Parts: sequence; structure tokens; C-alpha cells
Amino acid sequence: MNRLKSLFAAAMLSVSLAACAPAAEPPLAGAAIGGPFALKNQDGAVVRDTSFAGKYRIVYFGYTHCPDVCPLDMQNIAAGLRIAEKKYPGLADKVVPIFITIDPERDTPAVLKEFVTAFGDNIVGLTGTPQQIAEVAQEYAVWYQKQDTGTANYLMNHSRTTYLMGPDDKPIALIPADESADAVAETLEKWVQ
Repeated sequence: MNRLKSLFAAAMLSVSLAACAPAAEPPLAGAAIGGPFALKNQDGAVVRDTSFAGKYRIVYFGYTHCPDVCPLDMQNIAAGLRIAEKKYPGLADKVVPIFITIDPERDTPAVLKEFVTAFGDNIVGLTGTPQQIAEVAQEYAVWYQKQDTGTANYLMNHSRTTYLMGPDDKPIALIPADESADAVAETLEKWVQ
């Protein structure tokens, strides 16, 4: 009987210590990702990084004329947010999905509006001058390059990274938007408090 009590006490102590352990540090903690910006949203209004203070942000760089990966990733982001919201009501209110174009030449506010609203009415589309986009892409360690075909139907090569930024504007984790909506939801469920 005493042995059983000792085993039970040891098990309870182990559970108590595990509950006191600090939460895992976010994978991107301390990374130099993100920074100040002032861009135009899909309604033509100037939006700054500070406009999203206190909110988690899903930050994705792409372009509306993308024939494949950008629409798929945006679909996964929107669906993943809906999945997470079903499990944890109120979670979606804490998160702002942001699509920043890497093709400001074609992606005007009106074009962005049509694109982002196809995935949800809560997605913010941002554009700016080529210089503004270059600066914000550099802040987020995003690479892109125009694949000039000599026609208006050019493609943009770009990195395919989706960031989860915290309410304090610090990077938390990469969101696997290129995998699935479920993978997006799992990441949000893990890090959005």
C-alpha cells in the first residue's frame, strides 16, 4: 500500500512540475523579421503596421495574377482560420490575415479587393509603390523577381513564406500555408492566445 502511495505521489509531483514548466518559446523568437510600413489597402486607405497593434497577423506576400501557389495558399489560410475558429470561438477575431502584393504594377487597390474578398471579407490586401513594396519585402526577408516575358502577362518569381506575427509585432512562427488548411489551423491553435 505504501508503495502504491509513493508511486501516486511521484506521478502527481511530475504532473505538477510539468504544469509549471514555461511554454515553448516561439520558433521565430528574436528573429529580425518585420518592420514599419505604410501601404494602401484594398479600399485605397493608407494602412500602417501600427494599424494592427494588439492583433496577431498572418502575413503573406504574393500577387493576384499568380496562376497557382498564391490562390492555393490564400485558400488554405482562409480555411485554416475558419477551422481554428470552429474549435476555439473568438480566435479569428484576434487574427488579421494580410496579403501584401509583390506586383504593385498590376495590383491596384481595386484588383486587390477583388482578389482578397474571394477568400474572405476579413483579409487585408496591401499595395504601394515599387519602392515601398521592396522595402517591406526586405523587412520580412521575402525575395521576388519579375520574370519579364515582354508582355503584360508576366510572372513573378517569389519566396513562399507565411509569417505569424504577434500582437507586439514580433515574429512567432512560420505558417505552413503551402501544406493544408489543417496545418494552418494547427499553427494558429498552438500560438494564438
